[in-house]
Amino acid sequence: MSDGARDNGGSDKSHTDEAALSARLKRLSERLARNQAARPSDGPAEDRATTASGYARGFRLSSEIVAGVVVGAGLGLLTDRWLGSSPWGLIVFLILGFAAGVLNVARSAYAKD
Repeated sequence: MSDGARDNGGSDKSHTDEAALSARLKRLSERLARNQAARPSDGPAEDRATTASGYARGFRLSSEIVAGVVVGAGLGLLTDRWLGSSPWGLIVFLILGFAAGVLNVARSAYAKD
């Protein structure tokens, strides 16, 4: 008989524990809903705009370095044809074009937009 009384008391305790837990869960979900409503939403449109801006900046920086190398190579080839100093003009102007491209990338990357 004492076993039955203990089982009944245990179920009442577990029932009150479950009720307390569900009440805490309800309060927590209400607080979360209020905090999410108060916070400005970062929607997918803003994420796409940030990604597109990053891509645009990357393409701009890569095109600046490629343009510096291409212009340097072109000037080197023209200098070699005009002066007849076959590989030296290309080598010198290719290095100068690369340095100019890196300098332009550094200026663009650290410029405040």
